[in-house]
Amino acid sequence: MDILKGLNEKQQEAVLTVNGPVLILAGPGSGKTRTITHRIARLITTGVSAEQILAVTFTNKAAGEMRERVGQLISAGGGSVLGGHLPFVGTFHSFCVRILQAHAQKLGYLPHFTIFDDSDTSGLIKEIMADFEINPKQFSYAAMGAEISRLKNKLITPTHYAETNDLSNLFPQTLQRIYAEYQHRLRQSNAMDFDDLLGNAVLLFENHPEVLVSYQARFQYIHVDEWQDTNHVQYLLIKAL
Repeated sequence: MDILKGLNEKQQEAVLTVNGPVLILAGPGSGKTRTITHRIARLITTGVSAEQILAVTFTNKAAGEMRERVGQLISAGGGSVLGGHLPFVGTFHSFCVRILQAHAQKLGYLPHFTIFDDSDTSGLIKEIMADFEINPKQFSYAAMGAEISRLKNKLITPTHYAETNDLSNLFPQTLQRIYAEYQHRLRQSNAMDFDDLLGNAVLLFENHPEVLVSYQARFQYIHVDEWQDTNHVQYLLIKAL
């Protein structure tokens, strides 16, 4: 099977461009993800090590479909992957989990840290607000959780938030109290929430350049599906690599 078969001229151009950046601008359903999978498959069948290839997307479903499609293309093309391993194709979060599982101790975590899901996060915020006797009718659990997530995705710590906001006003004062205690209790539990996975990976790269260099050397071909949906911390992660 010709890996370029079925691709239009512009898709083929993206697949065949190996050196330098490639940005695909096209509407929904026009084959952007398909082009990425064909590009990855072609790299492997032309001798690029699968370990040098990274592809990240936003949902487990999309990542699973991309992995399956890459495997099918390689097999249909008569190629094989050295060692039988496909390249890393996954979500931003799963990629950061792998990084942090290897290096979280450099950030002061114990090995085998816990990951808080949305339910855990919501429960912890409710617990903190109850302990602080904050009325959930005045400040809802959901609103506090959304604000904390927004701050984390901009890499704004509780300390930074306190330094850049007027805490004499009730809302920022309340948010800062909850956010600071939330992070304190996560640390006590040797835990990270979903937003921490991204933020801590960026923090690791910033504070330990030797770790960043090792990943830069490994991943020579980086693909981001739905690039336009990346937030600030996701952008910094990819930019660093």
